[in-house]
Amino acid sequence: MLKTTLLKATEASGKILQQYFNGSFEVSSKSTINDLVTEADKKSEAVIIDVIRAAYPDHFILSEEVGEMKTASNVKWIIDPIDGTVNFANGIPICCVSIGVEKDGEMILGAVYNPFMNELFLAEKGKGATLNDKPIHVSVKSNLATSCLVTGFPYKWNQGPRDPMQVLDHIIREGIPVRRLGSAAIDLCWVACGRFDGFWEHELQAWDSAAGFLIVEEAGGKVSDFSGNRYSPYQKEILATNGHIHSALQDLINNGK
Repeated sequence: MLKTTLLKATEASGKILQQYFNGSFEVSSKSTINDLVTEADKKSEAVIIDVIRAAYPDHFILSEEVGEMKTASNVKWIIDPIDGTVNFANGIPICCVSIGVEKDGEMILGAVYNPFMNELFLAEKGKGATLNDKPIHVSVKSNLATSCLVTGFPYKWNQGPRDPMQVLDHIIREGIPVRRLGSAAIDLCWVACGRFDGFWEHELQAWDSAAGFLIVEEAGGKVSDFSGNRYSPYQKEILATNGHIHSALQDLINNGK
């Protein structure tokens, strides 16, 4: 029933994204001028919450735009109605809906859907990960030097010994290809299906990674913070890889070598 509701909510949200994409809609800023929210984000979020509430009126919901809708339930839905809103607002079809389901503090289900590429990534704890119902697995590449990586940047940050530009500088000076797509959820899913070998980012929120990190793990990958500790979507740092390059990329992020 949880999985059925997850898929129903994901599909409903995808239709909203398609309806508004490349159309006319309201856009406003949140924490910074480029931290955007659109009319489509709000409509997508509303439709997802309606689907969940119809099936599970007592479940806890954490969503990007409305925040926490607390209940005493041990099940929490973690929602990003559009991950990659800047892309969406500019007509770039690298964006998606991301929904994770957490039970007793453990992520048990995750779905990420990009309706513009017709790609639905899905994972269930202990049962593997799929892309459009076909099993997916991380890459087998073991040499960081020949890996293809992806990252993202926060809208603002304080300079320090390990700020995003310094870490990027360390990596690109090694000649390692790095891409920047603008959607952490898609970045994670593309690691899960082997398009990328690794992903790191400094300042994420729970809704950015809740579904995607489970998808990576269920596809055979490894997800941690920059120190190698087990990942939680409630922490800011994330390092997700195929597992084979994890230690090497972790060292490069932390030590520049």
